[in-house]
Amino acid sequence: MTKTQWQTLLQQGTVLLDGATGSNLMKLGMPRGVCTEAWVAEHPEAILELQRAYVKAGSQIVYAPTFSANRHSLARHGLQDQVRELNRRLVQISKEVEGALVAGDMTTTGVPMEPLGTMGYNELFDIYAEQAQALAEAGADLMVVETMLGVDETAVALEAIGSVCELPVLCTVSIQADGGLYFGGSCFEAARTLQELGASAVGINCSLGPEQLCSIVRNLRELIHIPLIVKPNAGMPTISDTGDAIYPMDPHSFAQHMSKLIQVGADIVGGCCGTSPAYIAALKAVLKNSPSHK
Repeated sequence: MTKTQWQTLLQQGTVLLDGATGSNLMKLGMPRGVCTEAWVAEHPEAILELQRAYVKAGSQIVYAPTFSANRHSLARHGLQDQVRELNRRLVQISKEVEGALVAGDMTTTGVPMEPLGTMGYNELFDIYAEQAQALAEAGADLMVVETMLGVDETAVALEAIGSVCELPVLCTVSIQADGGLYFGGSCFEAARTLQELGASAVGINCSLGPEQLCSIVRNLRELIHIPLIVKPNAGMPTISDTGDAIYPMDPHSFAQHMSKLIQVGADIVGGCCGTSPAYIAALKAVLKNSPSHK
């Protein structure tokens, strides 16, 4: 997908992403504690079922299940030498789903960059460039760098992707209630910086529910001129006796809150933790009746 094609898609109206992946895969049989990427590669029917349900619900873009398929994260499972193989396989599986673009999905290593932590620039750049190369070779239509914890690591990811391909790159950070990032800085600083570095869209995902984001989204919209992404959780969870996160917001309530965020500036929307195809279907219905949806 060229950046011109990306602009053409945006001109058609609000873009609808998918919802949560990991929690829904567990409902489809994925055990706890396994490497998600390796399990999906061995059980493709689960992600195919889920992503086909998202497309049926209205998703125009689905995220390939490559979230943590980078060298650093795969090393926890002894799979650090399978970056190219796993990313290529997982993108190919998602591309079997008809009717949506496939985003190569990347995320944080979870280790802060120097001087806050031990991750050096060169090491992080190589980690992201290696995964991005594999995703591009596999035929990803665009790239997503999501659930990021700091602006510096996101900037390195954006630079690394740009060194291996010219695909559109969407960047979203995970925030605290005041808009702060977990590795320092804020989503406002991140949005400005990533826009200047050439991101095709920026925004926020995970952490909070849509009911907490109105002022943050409004302020972000005033700061940037590129598309704004909002992909929140289904409210703030409680933890059950079995250790499961229980998200309180049903699909209808989620969609109603998301409608308000679209009104104040969100251009690209979807769901994160606690959401499912039912949430995307409800959001699609809201978009259909929204004055901002062309």
